[in-house]
Amino acid sequence: MRLTKKRHACVRLEKDGAVLVVDPGGFSEEDAAVGADAVLVTHEHPDHYDEGRLRAALAAGAEVWAPRSVAEQISAAFPGRVHTVGHGDTFAAAGFGVQVHGELHAVIHPDLPRVTNVGFLVDGSVFHPGDALTVPGAPVDTLLLPVQAPWSKISEVIDYVREVAPRRAIDVHDALLTDLARPIYDTHLGNLGGAEHLRLAPGESADR
Repeated sequence: MRLTKKRHACVRLEKDGAVLVVDPGGFSEEDAAVGADAVLVTHEHPDHYDEGRLRAALAAGAEVWAPRSVAEQISAAFPGRVHTVGHGDTFAAAGFGVQVHGELHAVIHPDLPRVTNVGFLVDGSVFHPGDALTVPGAPVDTLLLPVQAPWSKISEVIDYVREVAPRRAIDVHDALLTDLARPIYDTHLGNLGGAEHLRLAPGESADR
């Protein structure tokens, strides 16, 4: 499997000629989902879900798996190709095996309602938690780590890596992190997380 980092929370996975894209939102590239056979969406926030990008992928033949709050917005126009998923579900998407873990977005502020958020464990190896520090309860080789968000702080991110205990953690959810701050995050996560820490620039790839 080849993993390619796209901007912010979006990643592209390729295996045996098939392409799976996770969270092609409004902060990711316009063509982030182009050529995808399958698209996974963790939740409805616009930095993870962009309706235009998703409709373009569906029109080109992709299938989509997403929580109900996303699926209901687009399923009527693409019958049979938009699938609603929730915690505990398992399915095959373009030859990738996917397990669904988690139910709610992390708390941004007690005054704000929490939306549904699911994480996806792909091929029992790569875990994308969306906007939550969900521990999947299964071994994880590569954790796609949300390093910076309005709902997190670095100590929580470090403890999350320790609890999941992956072989390596690769940064996602990083569009709001300035270049000046990146070395600070790199140092703390590398020294304290207990896993190999890898930061990919948009367009860079890593193999499993």
